Amino acid sequence: QVQLVESGGGLVQPGGSLTLSCAASGSITSISVMAWYRQAPGKERELVAQTFSTGTASYADSVKGRFTISRDNAKKTVYLQMNSLKPDDTAVYYCKVRCRKHWYEVDNDYWGQGTQVTVSS
Repeated sequence: QVQLVESGGGLVQPGGSLTLSCAASGSITSISVMAWYRQAPGKERELVAQTFSTGTASYADSVKGRFTISRDNAKKTVYLQMNSLKPDDTAVYYCKVRCRKHWYEVDNDYWGQGTQVTVSS
């Protein structure tokens, strides 16, 4: 079993900062991609940021310069540091990990439970 546990969501004022964490647990042989998505009410789920096994990262245009994704391979944890938050950033944030539990399996995507981020005065 692979589980992803998210934490760090909450209420923050515009211009504030928040850091999300997502820790993976279970039998994991290797992790290829760790990513953050978000979904606001009535909108499609959006890819926010992702980081690859090579250490490179990519971001949605809407968050470039404000958000930073990072990972701790030893802890199997991915983080999303969010600065200069805007009301439009309000959404449920989900982490996704692409990994395999055994060498003989193909990669599978695993999702966290989601954490609410609300940016409001």
